[in-house]
Amino acid sequence: MFINNFDPVAFQLFSLEIRWYSLSYIFGILLGWIYCKKILIKNKQYIELFDDLITYIIFGIILGGRLGYVIFYNPIYFLNNFSEIFMIWNGGMSFHGGLIGTILATYFFSKQKNLNSFIFLDLISLSAPIGIFLGRVSNFINSELYGRQTDVFWGFKFLKIDNITRHPSQIYEAIFEGIILFILLNFIYKKYQDLKYGIISALFLIFYSLFRFLIEFTREPDSHIGFIAFNLSMGQIISIIFLIVGIILFSKIYEIKK
Repeated sequence: MFINNFDPVAFQLFSLEIRWYSLSYIFGILLGWIYCKKILIKNKQYIELFDDLITYIIFGIILGGRLGYVIFYNPIYFLNNFSEIFMIWNGGMSFHGGLIGTILATYFFSKQKNLNSFIFLDLISLSAPIGIFLGRVSNFINSELYGRQTDVFWGFKFLKIDNITRHPSQIYEAIFEGIILFILLNFIYKKYQDLKYGIISALFLIFYSLFRFLIEFTREPDSHIGFIAFNLSMGQIISIIFLIVGIILFSKIYEIKK
């Protein structure tokens, strides 16, 4: 059994607190951007366009992530406290919402440039696990999205929460949704050079959803929501929807290729 009592504040600049969660967003986007430009993109035109796309992606992540949390996880509260929707600094972001925001932002950007949006969505899918990994590590540091009670020897006590030994579900997610997903998608991308645009995006949806669905069995459901149906959490229900979308997308693109 281990103890988690980390300080969510990385450092302070005068009276300004710089938190690990904020740094995970900054470095996740920055490292993903560098990885795409320096390693993945070979076309000079796409490199220049990707620089312009980053601004769209940032807005998509922030707006989508926040609105996703409001709609998926706490709609009644925010209907009664509408002004708090914009108080992102108080916490509350949804990965699936951020994903939707990123997809929409990329779609609109690509439409303006008269390009296939999957050119960029595939690149984002290949680099996104970097940000996911950093985000889950910061969730662990913040003692949020913690796991269910367990007696496994690698369990953690999150002292900011209670004195119960719990699964470090954030670390499970960092490993599977971050490291393993990154290796898996990039291996497929490099091994099969003739992949049609959109296949990597579909595989991202499929693999991420599977990992998220399974790991959520070790994660404590949101206290104000609990289980939705069949002892499944909101995160699992949404993951099932995205899994189905990923399978349909993969099937359609594969059929077109054939």
